[in-house]
Amino acid sequence: MATSDNDHRVEPSARQGLLERGPGFRAGLRDLPRHLNLATIGAGIIAAIFGCTGPALIVIGGASAAGLSAEIIASWIFGIYFFGGLISIVMALYYQQPINGAYSIPGAALVAAALPNFSFAEMVGAFLMAGLIVLVIGMSGLVRKLADSIPFPIVMAMIAGALIRFGIDIIDSAIAAPAVVGAALVGYVVLSRFLPRVPGVLGALALGVLVAAILGDFGTLEGGIGLSTPVLVMPAFDLGAMLAVAVPLALLVIGAENAQAMGVLMAERYDPPFNMMTIISGIGGLLAPIFGGHNANIAGPMTAICSSDQAGQDPRGRYVATIVNGVIFGLFGIFAGVTVALVTVLPPELIATVAGLAMIGVLVRSFQESFSASRFQLGAFFALIIAMSGITVFNISAPFWSLIGGVLASLLLEPKDFRAREQETATAD
Repeated sequence: MATSDNDHRVEPSARQGLLERGPGFRAGLRDLPRHLNLATIGAGIIAAIFGCTGPALIVIGGASAAGLSAEIIASWIFGIYFFGGLISIVMALYYQQPINGAYSIPGAALVAAALPNFSFAEMVGAFLMAGLIVLVIGMSGLVRKLADSIPFPIVMAMIAGALIRFGIDIIDSAIAAPAVVGAALVGYVVLSRFLPRVPGVLGALALGVLVAAILGDFGTLEGGIGLSTPVLVMPAFDLGAMLAVAVPLALLVIGAENAQAMGVLMAERYDPPFNMMTIISGIGGLLAPIFGGHNANIAGPMTAICSSDQAGQDPRGRYVATIVNGVIFGLFGIFAGVTVALVTVLPPELIATVAGLAMIGVLVRSFQESFSASRFQLGAFFALIIAMSGITVFNISAPFWSLIGGVLASLLLEPKDFRAREQETATAD
């Protein structure tokens, strides 16, 4: 994904070879204490709250509707959250970038829809194949080559279109729960205006929780907290499941989650390790299915929250928010036996509002980068509206088609912009 003309990078990863190099684990651990502050802890918690609520319900609801046992569902949750959290910790420490792991939310919806059509063993076989496909593509090095070829404004327009729903959710939530959301907005404004050193989303969360408690809007926590017992699931391989689940799931991981995360990091002036982000998503796609999980991979929305200015004014320290998020994700997976109870406690309107507020900075910068330059404007426009549409074709969601459509539009309508970029690249070389 080509960079903007005035781009600068935070902690760039070396591009020599297939596996990009970063500052390393020792540097990440050494710098962690001085970046562990209210902003990074708060952003990590908010990202975890977002990832451990609504998305988890998609998995739980689909698995329950398919008649899977509570033991299998808990193991599934363990697989995606424990390894998703592990990906966050590993990538953040090594690259010192807020590269978050979780699982594909559109992928969870795809899997939930396909569960009634196949045995769970066949689904697990498809999960494994999806992970293998992602790993092979990552090892090929194609992701970085493709990423470097896509114009930067088109990438930013895809990010703006894909994440704008989080902003719109604030309005929808305010209509559904005006008191709770109103209190959250007041908390955000007060901190942002009078205590700018403290992230506004913390004020939104605190005041929103307080008002929700006063109004009795919390769900009832049932059951006791205990360790889950992961179950080893033997896979079975079915051609129909491969075509219906494995291939689209792999494309979702690369074309939706990874692409969003890469674009978000670029918008925040990081230099993402494109190849390694894909490779570790493939590894997560091979580990999570051992316990029945559909994939553990790089996640777009959580990366957006942890890379935003709400995670601190110093971009070099925002990776700590990802580590906090990863630790919480891991614990959520380990204690997956009470997941159903935990995800029903917080009001969904409050979660949606806080997540949307946390992404304001990313959204604003994405729109600015999409249309501030003179080139690739039409391509950026088509990428934006395709991503905003939420269209799904062949079970592949809008971010993937946004990039395809944006590039095609520019090739057809703005060929001179590609020629100018090629000339500049040749001159620079």
